Amino acid sequence: MGGSAPSRDGHLPVETTSFVDRRGELAEGRELLARARLVTLTGPGGVGKTRLAGRIASRVARAFPDGVRFVHLSGLYDPELVPLAVADTLGLRDHSARPALDALVERLRDRRLLLVVDNCEHLLPACAALAGALLHGTTGVRILATSRHRLGLTEEHLMDVRPLPVPDPDGDLSAADGYPALALFADRAAAVVPGFRLTAANRASVARLCRRLDGLPLAIELAAVRMRVLGVDQLLARLDDRYRLLSAGSPTAAPRHQTLRAAVTWSHELCGEVEQGVWARLSVLPASFDLETAEAVCGDADAGERPGGGPGELPEGSAPGPPTSPHPPPDPASRHPGTPPLQPYDVLDAVAGLVDKSVLCRETDPAGGVRFRLLDTLREYGLERLREHPGEEHATRTRLRDWMQHRAATCERDWFGPGQSGIVTRLRADQDTLRAALDFSLTTPGEAFAGLRLAGTLWFHWHACGAPREGRYWLDRALAANPEPTPERARALWVSGLLAGCPEDLTRGRHRAEQARDLAHRLGDAAEAAHADYVIGVIRLFSDDLEGALAHFRAGVDRGRVPGGHLSLVGLDRVELACALSFLGRADEAIAVCEETRRLCAGHGEQWVLSYVERMLALAHTVKGDWERAERHGREALRLKLAVHDVVGMGLTLDLLARIAAERGGRDRGAVDGGGVEGGGRDRGAVDGGGRDRGLADRGAVDGGGRDRGLADRGAVDGGGRDRGLADRGAVDRGAHDRATAGRGAGIADGEARDRRAVERGAQDRGAHERAAVLLGGADRAWADVDPGRWGSAALNATRRAAEDRARRALGRTAFRRAYDRGAALPLVDVVRHALGACEPAVRRRTTPPAPGPARATGPSPHAPCPAHPGRPPGAAPALLPHPPPPSPAAPPDAVRLTRREAQVAELVAEGLANQQIADRLVIARRTAEGHVERILSKLGFSNRSQIAAWVTAQR
Repeated sequence: MGGSAPSRDGHLPVETTSFVDRRGELAEGRELLARARLVTLTGPGGVGKTRLAGRIASRVARAFPDGVRFVHLSGLYDPELVPLAVADTLGLRDHSARPALDALVERLRDRRLLLVVDNCEHLLPACAALAGALLHGTTGVRILATSRHRLGLTEEHLMDVRPLPVPDPDGDLSAADGYPALALFADRAAAVVPGFRLTAANRASVARLCRRLDGLPLAIELAAVRMRVLGVDQLLARLDDRYRLLSAGSPTAAPRHQTLRAAVTWSHELCGEVEQGVWARLSVLPASFDLETAEAVCGDADAGERPGGGPGELPEGSAPGPPTSPHPPPDPASRHPGTPPLQPYDVLDAVAGLVDKSVLCRETDPAGGVRFRLLDTLREYGLERLREHPGEEHATRTRLRDWMQHRAATCERDWFGPGQSGIVTRLRADQDTLRAALDFSLTTPGEAFAGLRLAGTLWFHWHACGAPREGRYWLDRALAANPEPTPERARALWVSGLLAGCPEDLTRGRHRAEQARDLAHRLGDAAEAAHADYVIGVIRLFSDDLEGALAHFRAGVDRGRVPGGHLSLVGLDRVELACALSFLGRADEAIAVCEETRRLCAGHGEQWVLSYVERMLALAHTVKGDWERAERHGREALRLKLAVHDVVGMGLTLDLLARIAAERGGRDRGAVDGGGVEGGGRDRGAVDGGGRDRGLADRGAVDGGGRDRGLADRGAVDGGGRDRGLADRGAVDRGAHDRATAGRGAGIADGEARDRRAVERGAQDRGAHERAAVLLGGADRAWADVDPGRWGSAALNATRRAAEDRARRALGRTAFRRAYDRGAALPLVDVVRHALGACEPAVRRRTTPPAPGPARATGPSPHAPCPAHPGRPPGAAPALLPHPPPPSPAAPPDAVRLTRREAQVAELVAEGLANQQIADRLVIARRTAEGHVERILSKLGFSNRSQIAAWVTAQR
């Protein structure tokens, strides 16, 4: 029941049940969005606003080149988090110190997208501010909102979502099957009573039942579930009794509210006592949850009896969690006597019963696990029931907070290990629940210390998983509420410093990290002092104090790991040491540090720190000019970063891979000028390693061609000298003449082979430079969502400038811009897939990236191990596939096959239509038409539309 499951990645909800006919509303919604930038779907709870919004958005998605994103606000209660929730849905990782809404508007200024904001009614002022800022600060963003109340903006266009129409039960029902309300009931009833369908015998009763339920979809679905044990007439009689009772008790309530409440109350009464108690306790959960969370929140067992042990049970190599909150858990004796004590097995049975009764929706998470969800209307009802028992809500929310602390500590304990990808997925799925736990702690008297502890424990989530802005928000609130000198405060201070990510915030970040170190020293906490020291060193590095950062990290690494130090930060100390060494041109020392750190990561199956180690190895080999090794390490770093969705790390690595691709493009001709490697002129050792090749090239020895030319100069072409001698002596016999002709042909063939090799090398170089431009476009798009200025670091910006300068010189301004724009138009995941494409031996690498849109299932998987990993045994890594030489425009390869749509586009190009005209003719978005044209050019090896037109004419 419920129809759709929210998607945490911001894409449209996944529909889990059939969608009843709402053709009129779909058409109206599309028409409104075509002429207005803010459309709000209004209507009572349970009427189907969310489902309808998702359908409308899917119908108009092609008109928005930058996509459609769905923002779920039902689990959010803090208005300050609304712009952060939108930014998170859009994948924006803002590190600036500007107000969150201002930063969001700036990031979206040039985007053309549709933002679906669901469940605005409990956050109306914040949602109105969001909509107003986006409408006034951007030109291409449109908003489709759902709310029980209007937002109140003058630009707002309202669309009233009405209940489903129901026929007159006493009228002509011959066409009743065409009524959506009856069709919905029949569909949901058939799910619990196989074979059920509308017949002449039951149409009138079903129509009367749906009319009694006012055509509200949620009420109809709840009633249909009762068909397991009741017939339609029995359902109608019992519902009439319940409706009369509720109407008598609340005569002023709106009829539709009475109807929905009657259906919900009836469902509640049909639940057992334990199921009712679990329903009430689960209502504190703002979003989906797993069974472990349900057992922890609803059960009465002590935290120490939960699966997985308590936060203090840490394996060797992990940092101990901060001490337990000084506020003890609520006394079980304070529980209301009407609430039965619940054990985990009771909760399991109750959850199963609530799923059977369609109170809970069962969902599948991205990792294949099972999660559950209460619809908003049912959650509100459950919360009302919970509040009927004094103290029960506080006790339940405390259990929820304690469970989230337990889960966070367990994830921190396991972070330096093989389960990082699963931890990222789990915490992302629990994001709204973590927010609820933090908000409860920081708004409830006596609970603030627990909030400080939880916010600090989540340091790896804020830092590694792309949530720095929200992390700073919670840490700032927690630090303000907990001024006492405690280890928890020391941790929160250095984590806050670690999350500083823009030039104007680095000074504040360093100050907080120094405060943390001083406090930790006063408290005798060596681990937190070491962690704070790491943050100070990172800020020195990003501030371009390379010599100071080198000395800082050298001292930290020489000191060794302190008791309780988290291994992730121990490894990162070494990573930053290697980074400083590489920036200063000391590549061999950096490689030695990296290899030692790789062994540490390999021993624990760790990936996140390892991704930075691989990037540092790529940087060090770039400094040495060993482009092949540099590219292998860079791609492996990118693959690992994608697994944990490290957006900042992906941006850094794409910059470096673009530089490497640009350098490799000129390696055979000695075109490398030794430009700065992430440090400007500090990389005196950054010679491209092509000296030997340049020497050979200067002597004419290009790919062995010098020998051929030497032979040709002496006239010794495959024995042709002998043939010419016979010819000079008048040997005009047929055989001698043939041999002479063959000799001359062989010489011509060798010359043609040399020409082909030169063309191939030129094509490979051009392909590498195009690849660099595409990667630069993708990298800049990634950094636009973080900090376009790359934190103002001269070292980081030098890499980007060097790659752009080389690629632009090689390609020319127009070709460079075309390739750059292709990369900038791709979603980050597709850019990464393009960068990793060379790792897939079974797929021929394309000279252009895929057009914007969802990743193709046939492309290389970004999660597949890269076969070029330097640690794999010899022979296990297939050679990289070079870019294929472009075919002659006049004669594309016979193997070229255009899809049906591409063939249509090619025909229209031949007619002389521009991209917008093609889009209009085929009723597709302009960006889609552009993508088709780019793919056609790529497949045919052409560079302009005239060549496509000539090819189409020849095919006819």
